[in-house]
Amino acid sequence: MPTAHPSPSAPRPRTRLSGTGGFWLLATALLALMAAAGAPSPLYVVYQQRWGFSATVLTFVFAVYALALLVALLTVGALSDHVGRRPVLLIALTAQAAAMVLFLIADGPHGLLLARAAQGLATGAATGAISAGLVDLQPPSAKNLGAVLNSAGTPSGVALGGVTSGLVLQYVPAPTTVVFAAFAGVFLLLAVAVAWLPETSPRRPGALASLLPRAAVPSEARGAFLRVAPAATAGWALVGLYLSLGPSLAREVLGIDSGLAGGLVVAALTGTGALVGTPLRGMAPRKLMIGGPTALAAGTLLVALALAGHPSTALFFAGTLVAGAGFGTGFLGAFGTLAAVPTSRRAELFSSFYIISYLALSIPAVLAGILAPARGLHFVAEGYAGAVVLLALAAAGLSAAGRRAYRAVVAVETEQT
Repeated sequence: MPTAHPSPSAPRPRTRLSGTGGFWLLATALLALMAAAGAPSPLYVVYQQRWGFSATVLTFVFAVYALALLVALLTVGALSDHVGRRPVLLIALTAQAAAMVLFLIADGPHGLLLARAAQGLATGAATGAISAGLVDLQPPSAKNLGAVLNSAGTPSGVALGGVTSGLVLQYVPAPTTVVFAAFAGVFLLLAVAVAWLPETSPRRPGALASLLPRAAVPSEARGAFLRVAPAATAGWALVGLYLSLGPSLAREVLGIDSGLAGGLVVAALTGTGALVGTPLRGMAPRKLMIGGPTALAAGTLLVALALAGHPSTALFFAGTLVAGAGFGTGFLGAFGTLAAVPTSRRAELFSSFYIISYLALSIPAVLAGILAPARGLHFVAEGYAGAVVLLALAAAGLSAAGRRAYRAVVAVETEQT
């Protein structure tokens, strides 16, 4: 019997990307999402001048993004564990493109709040799926690469968005239009490309139940989660200060009147955090969880000293670079710790991690924005930095104590054998 051949007009099955190709597509999507998250920060000065709102309103505009992202993580953060990574990402990236359009048509603070809320919802919907997918598709020959890109992709994307936006603000007419029109195009292209993404999460029951708002950590990962939470809180709290009020600090406290300066302030912290990931990827997560918070505390202390008395721009940026290295090191250690946990609920685990991270990112920044008009931006920034130093030192101490306990257990087991 002759073999049947499909007719020329019959639809051909779609060719999927290889696992490595899908891995790098997810890394690109994460970078783009985080770049879009960092891009508005240098532009807040433009919006303030255009619409005349206060520092308090500014921090609410910043925080509504993080709070909307939390809502998405609490509801659809684990959805890709049930329906697959690909459909969740397709919808999330399309929604992200729509959020960029909302930025383009915003005509006041309310429009800006709406755009940031939509952006947060779309980013939160994508975050769990991307983080889990990067671990799922990690090349076997590249140990810990998924954890490295998860930890480095967020700060490097924020840095890229901040610097790019600052450059556009400094040198290109109509910066708000150029930035968000470009991002809208990028997300539409990524949404199309996701159709070729290899699926790593088979469909399984429980999709509707997973939409109920909750923050859950799989039981097998709770110990690891508790070990990384304090360091993540300290690092993201400092990032929140820089993303919301960093450009204002550069202008009002340090006296740097430049659109690019706002982007550089953000990039100095988050970009350094991204750069430390690759050379440290082979280091044990336990060591990273001690060294990272320690460097974060030291750098933040330098920042506080730079703002005290006669503000020093050089010391401010030096401290920011050290703090950024500490943030990136701790973030890498946290992701390495969580990625090593064997669990089928990986998206749920990473979503819960991002929930505490974005709470730390948003709530302290809002409090700082509320206090700034009454107490002054200078005073609030110094107090904020001091609180981060104390929390980071506590996180380093907890990690060191945990490491000593681990060594004691190993020593006892060795003696018994």
